[in-house]
Amino acid sequence: MDHDSPAAPGFVSEEVRCEPSPEPNQVLLKLLQFKVYRRRWFILLVLCLLNCSNAMLWLTFAPVAGDCAGALGVTLDQINWLSMVYMIVAIPLSCLTTWMLDTCGLRLTLILGSWLNMLGSVLRLIGVLLMDMDPQVRFPLVLTGQLVCAAAQPLVIFSPTKLAAVWFPQQQRATANMIASMSNPLGVLIANIMSPLIMGSPGDLTKLLFVYSVPATVVCFLATVGIRESTPPTPPSASAETSNSEPFLQGIKLLLCNRAYMLLLLCFGSGIGIFTCFSSLLEQMLCVKGYTNDFAGLCGALFILCGVIGAGALGFYVDRTRKFTEVTKINMCLASLGCTAFAVFSQMRGQKVLLAVMCSLFGLFGFSIYPVAMELTVECSYPVGEATSAGLIFIAGQVLSLVYMIILGALTTPLADSPLSVCSEGGTLSWRVPVLVMAGLFCMGACVHDHGNLDRDKEMDIFAHQQTPTKVDCCRSQH
Repeated sequence: MDHDSPAAPGFVSEEVRCEPSPEPNQVLLKLLQFKVYRRRWFILLVLCLLNCSNAMLWLTFAPVAGDCAGALGVTLDQINWLSMVYMIVAIPLSCLTTWMLDTCGLRLTLILGSWLNMLGSVLRLIGVLLMDMDPQVRFPLVLTGQLVCAAAQPLVIFSPTKLAAVWFPQQQRATANMIASMSNPLGVLIANIMSPLIMGSPGDLTKLLFVYSVPATVVCFLATVGIRESTPPTPPSASAETSNSEPFLQGIKLLLCNRAYMLLLLCFGSGIGIFTCFSSLLEQMLCVKGYTNDFAGLCGALFILCGVIGAGALGFYVDRTRKFTEVTKINMCLASLGCTAFAVFSQMRGQKVLLAVMCSLFGLFGFSIYPVAMELTVECSYPVGEATSAGLIFIAGQVLSLVYMIILGALTTPLADSPLSVCSEGGTLSWRVPVLVMAGLFCMGACVHDHGNLDRDKEMDIFAHQQTPTKVDCCRSQH
C-alpha cells in the first residue's frame, strides 16, 4: 500500500501510523454478501397455492349448506360446524405454530402444512365415497378430515411474514407479504363461486370434494419436492441475518413489554375480528330489507375482490415509501366511513347499487390493510421472530372474532314488522346499532394507532457503520 499519497479531503494533516487490520472487517463482509435468489418466487408460489387451497377447503360446504346437509343426512347446524372448526382449532394450535416457524424453520412448517391440507381433503372425500355407510359414521369422518385441514391453517397463515423477511429484500417485503396473505381471501372467493356451480344437487357432493382435493394434492407435491431449505445460502438483508435472534419465550416477553406492539395487537386484532363478523353476518344484515342471498353473496365477493386489489396497490406503495403508519391510519379512517355508510344504507330498501359500492369501498380501504399490518407488526417488534409477532396478532383476531360475534348478536333487536324480510324464521333483526359499533371500533383503532421501530434494516445499517473501524479510511495514507 502506498503511504505517500496525498491526504484524503476532510482529514487533519498529521502523521498517523496505521497498520493493516490482522482480520477482515466482519460487518463489511456480511454487507457484501447480501443477495437474493430466484427460487424465492417458487416458494412464494407454493405458499400462495397452499393458502388458497386451505381457504377453499374451509368454505367448501358453507355456500351449499342445504344440499350438503341432504347428501350427508345431517342438519344445517352440523354443516355449520364444518366451517366453525377452523376458528376453534386455530386458537390452541397458534402458539405451537409460532414456535415451530421460528425454531424449526419455514421448510418443515410448509411441508407439514401441505401434508395436513392434503390428507384432510382426501379423508373428506373418502367419507363421502362411502355413501352406504351409516350417517352416524360418515359425517364424523368428514368432520375429522375438516379438522385435519383446520390444523394446517395456522401453519399456512403465519408463514407469509416469515417468508418475506427471510427470502426477500427490504424493497420487496411488503409486496411478497401482500401476495401470500391475499391468496387466502382469494381462496374464499373461489369457494363461494365454485361450490354453487359444481353442487347442482346433493348427488354432486363427491364431485365437489374431488375437485377441491386436486389442488391440495398438487401443492403438497410441490412443497415436498420443491422446497429444499428454510433460508437462502446468504441473507437478502441485514435484518434477515438476525431473523431468529430472540428465543421464543424471550420474544413473547419482549412483545408483552412493547407498548407500540400491544397497541397494534389491539387495533389489528380487532380489525380481523370485525372483518370476520362482517363476512359471517352480511346475509343476516341484508335480508331484513328484502335483499336476497345472491345479492349478499355478490356484496361479499366485491368486499374480498376490492380488498385484494387494494392490498396489491398498498403493498407496492409501502415497499417504495416505507410509510406503514400513514397508510394504515388513513385506510382505517376511510374504512370506518365506508362501514358507517353501509350501516345507513343497509336499513333502506332498494339501495343495491349503493350497498354494493359501500361493500367495495369497505374492502378496498379496510380489508386491504391486512398484509401491510402484518409487515408493520414485524417491523415494530424487531428483533422478535416474525412468526411470533404475526402469530399473536392472528390469535388476538380469532379470540376477538368470538367476542364480537357474541356482543354484536346481543346488540341486535327484534323487528315486529318487516314485510319485505326474506330472512329465515326467527332471523328478522335490526343490525343498525351493531354495524355502527363496528365503525366506531375502526375509528378507535385509527385514533390509538402508534408505532415504534419501523425500519429495522436502517437500524442494521447504522449498526454496521458504528462497527466499521476508522482504520479502513486512515490506512489509505499517512496524514
